[in-house]
Amino acid sequence: MDATSAFNAKTAARKLLREGRSGALATLMVPSGDPYCSLVNVATDFDGSPILLISRLALHTKNILSDPRVSLMLDERKEGDPLQGARVMLMGRAARTDDAQVRRRYLTRQPEASAFADFQDFAFYRVALAGAHLVAGFGRIVDLKRQDILLDVSGADELLAAEEDAVVHMNEDHADACRLYATKLLGAPDGEWRCAGVDPEGMELQHGRLALRLLFPQRVTGPGALRAVLKQLADEARTKS
Repeated sequence: MDATSAFNAKTAARKLLREGRSGALATLMVPSGDPYCSLVNVATDFDGSPILLISRLALHTKNILSDPRVSLMLDERKEGDPLQGARVMLMGRAARTDDAQVRRRYLTRQPEASAFADFQDFAFYRVALAGAHLVAGFGRIVDLKRQDILLDVSGADELLAAEEDAVVHMNEDHADACRLYATKLLGAPDGEWRCAGVDPEGMELQHGRLALRLLFPQRVTGPGALRAVLKQLADEARTKS
């Protein structure tokens, strides 16, 4: 596979990771080590690392506490034969975290979880990725390394610090722009689209359970650059019929 295809594979895998809102989680049964698969809701950290909110009463959590190795499969949930759509299988190790940023980013993407996120048996887990296997169509089956999937966030501390305020600002003051991004730039159906997160490479837009990834034309690392690129994209969207 040539360099261009490899680059596209990375982009496709990152898109699936950022747009995924639920997936199949595979863990290892205690004590047999047999594979066990369950359905979980998913979010992502700033760098793209998957985030889970799971109960220690659940079998998959008991398995993780015994052996943290997991696999997580996400697919694009397109209409028609699901085997014709793209999917990515992520491999890594899950570990509990009390990071406030992890909690915020998860609940922004899964707002219904706020009803039980504080239950004593529930906790947030972050998956440290080791690699991935992407199936993106005929002849597009690629193994990817950790650095191919996760976003390099070095030098983006200012953007990370401003992200929460930026998301609130977009949803409260620029909901029309979010709607334009989704419908005019990404071809999505009309609806109450909102911003679910920003990072150096792009923005996540969400309407109900549907999520889309809007890539930026250039990398941004601070709030000033973010404002400029969002205005640029809004102007571009308004010119489209």
